[in-house]
Amino acid sequence: MFTGAAFPLGPFTPYAGNPILRPRGDSWESSNLYNPAALVVGDEVLLLYRAHADDIVSHIGLARSSDGIHFTREDAPLLSPSEDYERFGCEDPRIAEIDGTYYLTYTGWDRRSAQLCLATSTDLRTWTKHGPLFDDFDTFRTVDPRGFNWSKAGVIVPRRMHGKWWMYFGEGAIYWATSDDLLHWTPGTPDTEPMYSPTPGTWDEALVEIGTSPVLADNGLLVMLTNGATRLVHEDGTVDVDYRCGQIAIDPDDPTTVIARMREPWLQPQTFEDTHGLVSNVTFVEGLVKFRGTWFAYYGQSDTTLAVAVHDPRKAWGRALREV
Repeated sequence: MFTGAAFPLGPFTPYAGNPILRPRGDSWESSNLYNPAALVVGDEVLLLYRAHADDIVSHIGLARSSDGIHFTREDAPLLSPSEDYERFGCEDPRIAEIDGTYYLTYTGWDRRSAQLCLATSTDLRTWTKHGPLFDDFDTFRTVDPRGFNWSKAGVIVPRRMHGKWWMYFGEGAIYWATSDDLLHWTPGTPDTEPMYSPTPGTWDEALVEIGTSPVLADNGLLVMLTNGATRLVHEDGTVDVDYRCGQIAIDPDDPTTVIARMREPWLQPQTFEDTHGLVSNVTFVEGLVKFRGTWFAYYGQSDTTLAVAVHDPRKAWGRALREV
């Protein structure tokens, strides 16, 4: 379970050949492709990514790689809208494998309410949908209230803590939930009491959101990559958001508290793809794996293309000193 990780994990360097996946053809993934979950199965990296055509109805597809960079896609999506609560999209997957079962959290979108949903599979082919996980919960309640059910972005810790299974979830602010069976989840606090909120005056002042599934560092901390946003005010008075990537750490002995956060992002919009797209100025991380000794962090670029940033553990922080 220990991975050789430390907090903060990195540094990560965006791959020079990004984007590694783009929309293609005139199919279900013809317009936009982004925001992937990632896992290692055997000797391959698998990405479960979000994509859609011009109708902006998202499906989740599968791509495989033997090097973490070059991927081959399957033609048909793995998961598509079939229920009323997700009729306009299965979005933004995260995944955990526990005892031979894959637990896929994703957002069900009906063009009003974004709800955190769960699906399970033992083969990544046949999926059982368990529906929305939380009722009457607004993860924006203390940030920018939606006034109705809204919950997104859930990552499951792949081992028990204090006799329970744990999940960290939320867009706007971040919360925690526990479960006895990995299927039914109970938030640990009401939506008025997040465990982690935006920090005023910083790069994540507008919102924070869980990004990747946690990894267990060698000192025992759970390390997760996160997403945060600040507001960009243009000369004409219009306002956009700028999404960047950070990190948090949690002590499993006190799993309801964030004990450390990066004060500066490790990734932010820089390239043309990062700054131009369906939703511009977005680097949005959802997948993190260690594969053949190297860390790969997969992220969406402006809700349009898919990219990767790489960390070689042999190249630690402090490059300037190493180059002397």
